[in-house]
Amino acid sequence: MRPRYSWNLGARTLALGERTLVMGIVNVTPDSFSDGGMFGSSAQAVDYALDLLAQGADILDIGGESTRPGASVLPGSGPSLAGAVSAAEELSRVLPVIQGVKRACPHAIVSIDTYKAEVARAAVAAGAEIVNDVSGFQWDSAMSSTLASLACGAILMHMRGRPEQWRTLAPEPQIVSLVWSELAAAADAALAAGISRDRLVLDPGFGFGKNFDENYPLLAHFDQFASLGFPLLAATSRKSFLGRTAGRRIAELTGHEPVDLSPQQRLSPTLASTVGAVLRGAHIIRVHDVRPAVEAVAIVDAILAAG
Repeated sequence: MRPRYSWNLGARTLALGERTLVMGIVNVTPDSFSDGGMFGSSAQAVDYALDLLAQGADILDIGGESTRPGASVLPGSGPSLAGAVSAAEELSRVLPVIQGVKRACPHAIVSIDTYKAEVARAAVAAGAEIVNDVSGFQWDSAMSSTLASLACGAILMHMRGRPEQWRTLAPEPQIVSLVWSELAAAADAALAAGISRDRLVLDPGFGFGKNFDENYPLLAHFDQFASLGFPLLAATSRKSFLGRTAGRRIAELTGHEPVDLSPQQRLSPTLASTVGAVLRGAHIIRVHDVRPAVEAVAIVDAILAAG
């Protein structure tokens, strides 16, 4: 069985481990790898987020900047980089959605997907209770101190390099031990900065600076991350490594040339990887397709409860 935790979100706590929590993805971006440009207005994004809640999402993760492969990232509100999203632009995308969701459903649990301290601070003031930082608090030097001063939960994700570097990163033969040790160091740094242990969740960062084959050892040995002593989140939804593996198997069976499945064709592979992660100890899963994930983890939770 998974260890159980109480995740401190400031004004309330979430029980983790009794059942798997589902985090639904709301990307308010023009260029995300799977669903960029999905919404023509903030109102449409709010309606979509409310629909995810109706499908069974426990948490909504709202993001205003893509960190897809090749994207430029911009620490804090510093000088502009080509293709990077400023804090002001990011806030103009996410704040209306956070505010709209909280007006319509005050008890909804909202997470802000950002690596910028300025965005995190404003989003929490608008009603977000979780900050999900894909950089592990590394890309904005003010993030750790900002989180220490805010009453919210925080997700610390592992990433190798930056998105524009991923295609040229050398293979890592000891990917599990590398991610484990770097996650441990990042968590220790967060604690030293004043973020209390009961506010942290860790994410090994599937696909973020890991090549296709490196993601499977992370899934196979996901249970090793439990020894870090924090709740765990798994986010494999629609990732390209799933599309490649499934596409190759279909090609083998049909005799056709291998073609990677598109993001919209990756539901079954996503559910398979999600089930694997939960069986190995994930407390939270982050997904695009909420209702199928809710149904899948209900079965896994029943298996886990049966011992």
